Amino acid sequence: MENRKIGIALLGLGTVGFGTYKVLKAQQEEMAYKVGAQAELRRILVRNKAKAVERTGQPELITDSMDDILNDKEIQIVVELIGGIEPARTYIEAALRAGKHVVTANKDLIASDHGRLMDLAKEKHCDLMFEAAVAGAIPVIMPLKQSLAANHLSEVMGIVNGTTNFILTKMSKEGMEFEEALALATKLGYAEADPTADIEGLDAGRKVAIMASIAFNSRVSFEDVATEGITKLSAHDIRYAKEMGCCIKLIGMAHSDGASVEAYVAPMLIPEDHPLASVNDSYNAVFVRGDAVEDAMFLGRGAGELPTASAVAGDVFDVVRNIVHGCNGRISCTCFKHLPVVAMEDVHSKYFLRVEVEDRIGVLADIANVFAGSGVSVEQIIQKQKTGDNTEIVVITDKVREGDFKEAVQRIADHPATRAIRSTIRVYTA
Repeated sequence: MENRKIGIALLGLGTVGFGTYKVLKAQQEEMAYKVGAQAELRRILVRNKAKAVERTGQPELITDSMDDILNDKEIQIVVELIGGIEPARTYIEAALRAGKHVVTANKDLIASDHGRLMDLAKEKHCDLMFEAAVAGAIPVIMPLKQSLAANHLSEVMGIVNGTTNFILTKMSKEGMEFEEALALATKLGYAEADPTADIEGLDAGRKVAIMASIAFNSRVSFEDVATEGITKLSAHDIRYAKEMGCCIKLIGMAHSDGASVEAYVAPMLIPEDHPLASVNDSYNAVFVRGDAVEDAMFLGRGAGELPTASAVAGDVFDVVRNIVHGCNGRISCTCFKHLPVVAMEDVHSKYFLRVEVEDRIGVLADIANVFAGSGVSVEQIIQKQKTGDNTEIVVITDKVREGDFKEAVQRIADHPATRAIRSTIRVYTA
């Protein structure tokens, strides 16, 4: 068995693609002992052949034609690392229809087309693996599908975007404002030239869709996930959170009571004694709650060339094992339920509200009355710093329906004594 060779093709030789190339080469001597066969890289699909030849020094591997891969019967595993929706979707579907197993790190595609691709893989008795689509090097997908399969999971939440976590860490530890921290993240390479997908919560939203689908055995697409970013946060919010014994993190949240699913991304005040509170800089972490496991957390690098390549290569190894033992497709789509996704206006949370108002008698009472009139229970209301004729008020609500809270905030915004709604942030409750 150790002399058996299984052909592999890489689609893309960008950051993760080249990292995967390096990891697979580094594993050549031990791979057969680990998985029972040698995974042999036979083709690399790229747009710029000259650049790829320069990087690898192996011109015989480089092609710009997908047909070279589809028509090669020795290639049994296709590793898609192009990213985006097209042509990645077309290539993956073509590979599966050709009976080739697929490994991908494509969160955009899996978050939107997970069901259709998994159904096609099942039809063709192929493996479709995507561990690297969520949280980089951190093993999350396979533990949810295998190690934790005996649980009824009620919550999967996490810090699943390293860029935003780096920014919030700098705001918390060094008192930076958002724009300053974003500029540093860009300078150090943590943020893209266009950071919109990160700072607006879109990247995390795609990962939440994937995790929720697997954790709750019910398909959740990216379109089902409400997303809110960190662009409106300020150093004042961070300071007030510390005074309350909390920190602020951008949290991808998926919750289920067994009858429905809640899925969203939003900044959230997390108690300092929660395991996620200590996850800083560009690290990612996923926290899981189940009826048997109780609480568990996975921590590690959520992005980068080699960390993500680690997850990709791990999936390749798993597919090779399945080929060797003739058990490909043993874990197909696990979404056998059809749970509705709760509309955000019906999600219940605690909230932190910071509002600047005219400094005069009766304003606190007016605000309390507005909340009461909207059916929002207030846990505490505190008058904070005064600036000229204005003062800042911080309100912490009990757990309330989001639609009612937003109605109350709008009524407060319309109050003649209100100068500005500075921030509204969810407060995590177990």
